[in-house]
Amino acid sequence: MKRTKKVYSVKNLPNIKEQILHWINQFSVCSFLDNHQYHSEHHSVECIAAAGELGIIKGANTAQQIDAFFQSTQDWLFGHFAYEYNAKHINSNQLNTPINFSDAFFFRPDHIITLNEESLIIETYSLSPETIFEQIVAKNKVISSIVPISITAGMSKETYIKTVQQLQSHIQQGDCYEINFCQEFYSKNASVDPIALYEQLTTLSPTPFACYYKENNAHLICASPERWLKKQGNQIISQPIKGTVKRALTDPQKDTQLKNELFESSKDRSENVMVVDLVRNDFSRVCKPGSVLVDELYGIYSFPQVHQMISTISGQLMDEVGIKELVETGFPMGSMTGAPKKKVMELIHQYEPIERGIFSGAVGYINPNKDFDFNVVIRSLLYNSQTHYLSYLVGSGITIYSNPELEYEECLLKAKAMETVLGN
Repeated sequence: MKRTKKVYSVKNLPNIKEQILHWINQFSVCSFLDNHQYHSEHHSVECIAAAGELGIIKGANTAQQIDAFFQSTQDWLFGHFAYEYNAKHINSNQLNTPINFSDAFFFRPDHIITLNEESLIIETYSLSPETIFEQIVAKNKVISSIVPISITAGMSKETYIKTVQQLQSHIQQGDCYEINFCQEFYSKNASVDPIALYEQLTTLSPTPFACYYKENNAHLICASPERWLKKQGNQIISQPIKGTVKRALTDPQKDTQLKNELFESSKDRSENVMVVDLVRNDFSRVCKPGSVLVDELYGIYSFPQVHQMISTISGQLMDEVGIKELVETGFPMGSMTGAPKKKVMELIHQYEPIERGIFSGAVGYINPNKDFDFNVVIRSLLYNSQTHYLSYLVGSGITIYSNPELEYEECLLKAKAMETVLGN
């Protein structure tokens, strides 16, 4: 069985992206992945949407079930791994996240819509492409205003600073070298339109790994600049981010100065190279000997809100390596844990009061050739439309050189776009 497929021109359809987003949102499960025209050497797709589940894979053995799926079926899967997917063995007194995404969830979509600057491709099992196209273009662009939402900090600034100091004590004792520490901001009674939030967040902060993703009542509104893992053929690449500095958009000279300061920052370089070494070690367990390379170290990339330090690591997979091995060796990603990974994950569960859930997890797709691309879920709003719980988490990498006050300010900088969208 194959999906029916048809290609349409989008030259006279200025709002087609928004119309696709509104169309897929009628389904209880959907995924909308948008590159925002950030064309790079490792570019995958401009915009791809999936909706309607023909089958679902979830649970503790999701990665293994995905490998089994592709032994008998050549089709698309869209979905996510939450941060805790590989961490349930760690003793924890953390509160469960109230957003209620599954620890892992993948769906085989009924409908797939691919969009680039010139064309719209509709592939569908249960409907005709013509029907879907007519329904999409009939969707009027709805501009919903966001009523300002009062946000509560999950921990006080004083508690944050004290905790960072405790983590630095662990570093001094030799328990770890660097740890990503996150804090939550939340509202327990938010009534919002998730699509409107996504549109406003990505208008303010368009990023190459943005997504709107829904698993029943759980909504992810994501403006991520970071890729976790891409596979094409037998090559895999990861592009961890460590190092952030604010933009000075009204002063180009100052903006360039900040960019140069980030590149020269010994603290940020130290964090970045630690994560690069962690990824290299992860890759060495699944890649052919001698094939793991650091293609770029300390690359500085500019986004609407911030400059980021991004490095690129690649490797050639050994034969017969599947999703199970890649997830077991490389997830959660090093940029959201620290080094050494096992110990810092234990510390994260000890010191962060609430589970991360889908935050610092990964959302993406696997195509029929078993190639895939997954982001890192950061710079994101999380919302449950049944309980009306809304939250966002932000974090930074703590090293022995960290100034706790400055780490707190970095968290607030990363939260700025979300705060602005929520009217704060």
